[in-house]
Amino acid sequence: MKGNQEFRQGLRDGLPICLGYLSVSFAYGMKAVLAGLPAWIVTVISLSNLTSAGQFAGTNLILSGGSYLEIALTTGIINLRYFLMSLSMSQKVEEKMTFRQRLAVSFGVTDEIFAVSMQRPRELSAWYMCGLILTPVIGWTGGTFLGGVATTLLPESLSSALGIALYGMFIAVIVPPAKKQKPVLFTVLLAVAFSVLFHTVSWLSFLSGGWGIILITIVVSGIAAVLFPIKEEAKEEA
Repeated sequence: MKGNQEFRQGLRDGLPICLGYLSVSFAYGMKAVLAGLPAWIVTVISLSNLTSAGQFAGTNLILSGGSYLEIALTTGIINLRYFLMSLSMSQKVEEKMTFRQRLAVSFGVTDEIFAVSMQRPRELSAWYMCGLILTPVIGWTGGTFLGGVATTLLPESLSSALGIALYGMFIAVIVPPAKKQKPVLFTVLLAVAFSVLFHTVSWLSFLSGGWGIILITIVVSGIAAVLFPIKEEAKEEA
């Protein structure tokens, strides 16, 4: 009985994430199908990956003919944060959670799922995490499917126009924190500058694809970490 309650609570907590994922994955499905991938392949990609930025980058590299090594390194670096999230979550799960259950939970670790699970005041059970992950997976995969199918049904002129929605959403994600935090603004502008440099300078053009993303991510993150370190909170005196 307790397991059913935990599962239902996970479903409820994951519903807002599911609704948020619908719009983003809808745009991803449209963009990938417009680029030439079949809707069913795009849906399988979302179902088996459950990532955001890494999935967009990986799909772009597939469409541009990137090598397996290039795709692996790019998605690995972009998704590196999930290693840290999983390590942190592993300290909060119930001790009785089996190794197989932990592997299943690790598949569903995303930024939003991590945030919700870490705010839960009690230990994370396998049933709760199953419900928490299930609804976002349905939202991400379902949104991708709907976006891909809609693209095949809509007139080409309309579907092409709707493709700009993806870039609009990325801007909506970047602009608010960049306006409030100077380190974020600096990091975004520096990444844009490097990207433009790699596309315009002839002898750097070989870095305009996946290798450019890898290099920009490492260099810009390193510079931002050095210039804007996170200050440790002052310890309270006993």
